[in-house]
Amino acid sequence: MPSSSTKATSSMADHVSLSSLHHHPSSQSSCFATSKPNHDSTHKYNHSPKIPRRSLALLPASSLLFSASSSFAIDNANAPSSSTIDTTITDRIFMDFSICPSFFSNDRTLGAELASCPDSEPLGRVVFGLYGRLLPITTANFKTTCTTSAYRGTLVHKVLQGQFFAAGRQGSRRDKGVVQPPSKLVRNVETVDPKAYQLRHARPGTLSLCLEQNDDDDSIKLSPDYHNVEFLVTTGPGPCPELDDQNIVFGTVLEGMDVITSIATIPTYKPGERIQFFNDFAQLIGDERAQSARAMWDRPQKTVYISGCGELKVTKPSLSPPSLP
Repeated sequence: MPSSSTKATSSMADHVSLSSLHHHPSSQSSCFATSKPNHDSTHKYNHSPKIPRRSLALLPASSLLFSASSSFAIDNANAPSSSTIDTTITDRIFMDFSICPSFFSNDRTLGAELASCPDSEPLGRVVFGLYGRLLPITTANFKTTCTTSAYRGTLVHKVLQGQFFAAGRQGSRRDKGVVQPPSKLVRNVETVDPKAYQLRHARPGTLSLCLEQNDDDDSIKLSPDYHNVEFLVTTGPGPCPELDDQNIVFGTVLEGMDVITSIATIPTYKPGERIQFFNDFAQLIGDERAQSARAMWDRPQKTVYISGCGELKVTKPSLSPPSLP
């Protein structure tokens, strides 16, 4: 059910740059992602991209040879200024978020998908603006996954309060709230391009492709037809520098930050210290059950899912977004 803020996007401009939204993170507050932090004291000033190791494993040898022949680090002195990065919004994608109270009820129909939840409670609509000129493959795959309704019925499977939430985890059973990517997706070679990591997770409402924070099972990632469609949205209140250089920023929230905030405040499952200790030990000795158990951590206690998604057609490729908090 669309939120009232969807009426706000009537103003348009010929050319819009949103680089300032990502290149000047506040130094007063930041979030700490689940990935291992960089203990180099210069990390928050060094914007040289690091290509996530897991993204390298998902590309053909020809792509890796190409990436190996170029430098993976950009000298800050030669890095392009924010004004040279084209963050023109080329596409608008909407997602409707809802809660399904009966998802875990005993009388739920076996095999029923989340999209057909009988007692759905709408949270509202979020409209994303995509940076199609800067990252054409990443944005095209995200757009295709939305317009084919592949994201419809997908769980928001992880919420790190004060940081971000993630959705789009893959799997084979749609009744579990996972994604089955459409067959027409393009292999994303942008994941090994250092230029794809230039934008920062500098403010709430940043849309990013999950690479280092990806939660897909290893068995799925090893498939030759694997396409990463998991995404995250930063929720604030501050920037998330620990996500920088590891995930690809390819868009921003234009409307519906109130919906993002509502999702971010939902209580999540937090394991006790004793459970974390045994899980760490199980992972150390190679017990595969450790990863399955860890998948439950930070899961929202309410079943939040994408109840609808698609594209909003516009007459011009560039939009002027409303100011964000």
